[in-house]
Amino acid sequence: MMFNTDLTRTINRARGQQLGDVLRRSAKRVPNKTALIFRGQTDTFVELDTAVNRAANGLAKRGIAKGDKVAILSHNNRAFVVLRFALARLGAVITPINFMLNAEDLAYMLDHSGAVMILCEDALCAVADDALAKLSSDDVQRIVIPHAEVATGSHWEPVDRMLDHSDDSEPWVEMNPNDPVQLIYTSGTESRSKGALQTADQLISQYVTCVVDGEMTADAIELHCLPLFHCAQLDCFLSPDIYLGATSIVHDKPDPAEMLSAVEAHKVTKLFCPPTIWIALLSHPDFDKHDLNSLKSGYYGASIMPTAVIEKLAERLPQMKLYNFYGQTEMAPVATILRPEDQLTKLGSAGRPGLNVETLVVDDDDNPLPVGEVGEIVHRSPHLILGYYNNLEKTAEAFRNGWFHSGDLGRFDEDGYLYVVDRKKDMIKTGGENVASREVEEIIIRHPAVAEVAVLGLPHPIWIEAVAAFAIPKSGSTLTPDELKAFCGERISGLKSPKYFKVVEALPKNASGKILKRDLRDTYSDVFAEGEWGL
Repeated sequence: MMFNTDLTRTINRARGQQLGDVLRRSAKRVPNKTALIFRGQTDTFVELDTAVNRAANGLAKRGIAKGDKVAILSHNNRAFVVLRFALARLGAVITPINFMLNAEDLAYMLDHSGAVMILCEDALCAVADDALAKLSSDDVQRIVIPHAEVATGSHWEPVDRMLDHSDDSEPWVEMNPNDPVQLIYTSGTESRSKGALQTADQLISQYVTCVVDGEMTADAIELHCLPLFHCAQLDCFLSPDIYLGATSIVHDKPDPAEMLSAVEAHKVTKLFCPPTIWIALLSHPDFDKHDLNSLKSGYYGASIMPTAVIEKLAERLPQMKLYNFYGQTEMAPVATILRPEDQLTKLGSAGRPGLNVETLVVDDDDNPLPVGEVGEIVHRSPHLILGYYNNLEKTAEAFRNGWFHSGDLGRFDEDGYLYVVDRKKDMIKTGGENVASREVEEIIIRHPAVAEVAVLGLPHPIWIEAVAAFAIPKSGSTLTPDELKAFCGERISGLKSPKYFKVVEALPKNASGKILKRDLRDTYSDVFAEGEWGL
C-alpha cells in the first residue's frame, strides 16, 4: 500500500521507537521515580527527560543535526548520560571514545569518524588538543564537560551552555530503521580499530535480549561503575535500565571501597563487573563490613570468570544470582548468556544464544560443525551492526554467507552451551578490554635493535590476561627489557603496553615460519604467578 509523503512521515512518527522515545516513555510511565544519581545529584525520569530536551536544543543551536558524528571523551558523569540521549533525539551519531587512549589513537578516531564536535572532560582536554592538532582540519567544535575541576583554555566552550538551554520542548527528527545513532570503535584484532555503526532498532532489540535473558526488572537499583564509553556498561545495563524505568547510580570509576559503600547506602540490587573487579571486591578488607544483602543480580563478561571467584561469590553473596554475558561490540554487544543455575555445572561456558540471537560454530568454509568440534563462532541477529564505517572490505568479510563472523573460536557441548576456546586473530583480553597483539607488535618492531617480536596474552590472577612481549635482537645489537619498556611507554597507551618483556634468542615457529604463540603461552604461562589474592 502506497501513501503520500506527508502521511508516511506522520505514520513514521506515530510508530517511532528511537533511543529518545525509550526515555520519554519511561518518563511518562514513572515520572517521579528516581532515574539517575551522580555525585549526590538526583534526577527523576521526568527531570532527566527535560534535561535531555534542553541539551538537544542547545546542541541543535550549535548546528548539530541528523547524521553528524559527535565524539565524547569522558569518565562517567551525569552529562555523559544526558548528552547520549540528547544526541539521539537529534538523530546525531554519538561516538564514545576510550579515555585511556593516547593522542595518536584519538586523532585517528576523530579523523576517521569525521566528528564535527568533541564533548570532552576537563582533565582530558590536553590530550584532545594534542589529537586535534594532528588533524588536517581545525573545524571540530570543542565542548568541555566539568568533571575533575581542571582549568582549560578559552577555546573550550562549557557544556553547561547546552545543558541549561532555555527551550525544553522535545525536538523531533524523522528517522529510518537503518539510520545510525551510535558509532563505537572496536578494540579487536586489527592494527587499527574499526568503527561499528549501530542503529536504534539494533540496540533496542539487544536491550530486549538483556532484559529477558538477564531477568532484569523495573524495580532494580543498579550501580554503574565501569566506563560508559564501553558498550557493555552503556548498552547492556544503563540503557536497559532507562528502557525499563529502573534506577541508575553512576560512579566515575570502579573503586571497590566506594562501590561497597554505595551498595549498602542505596540498597543496590544489581551490579555488573568484569572478573577483575569482582576479584577486587572480594579481596577488599571492607567487604564483610558492609551489608550487601540487597544484591540480587550480578553480571560479568569480557573474560572467563575463574572458578574460584564463582565459588567465592556463591559463598559470600548466596542471595545473588550470577549471569555471564558473552559477545562483542558488533552484537551491541550480547550474543550468549550463561544463567545462574549453570554457573557451576557449566564452568567456563559462555552459555546459550540469547533470545534474539542465532549462533553456530563453523569450519573455514562456513559449514556447521558437530558438537565438540572447534571452529569460528558466527551469529545471525537483529543485534548486529549496519557494518563498519568507511570499510566496505572488512564489512563484506565479516558478513560473508549471511552470517556475522566473530573471529572467536569455540565449540558447543551436547546441551547446546557455547565454550569460547581461543581468538582467531590473537586478540588479548586484559582487564575487560581488548588489545590487538598485531598493533603492539607493529610499535615494538620499530625499535632499531628489534629483529622479531611476538606479543600475546598470558594468564594473570587479577587482569585475567596481561600483555607480554618477546623480542629477538638484531645481530650485533644489544637489547634489554627495560629499554623495551621505556620505548613502549613513550608510544603506546598504558592499556596496550606490555606488562612483561623478555629478550630471547629465537621464537618457536612452524614449518612455514609462522610464530607459534600457543607454544609461548605454554612455556611462560606461570610468569604472572597468582600470589595472594586475598580470596
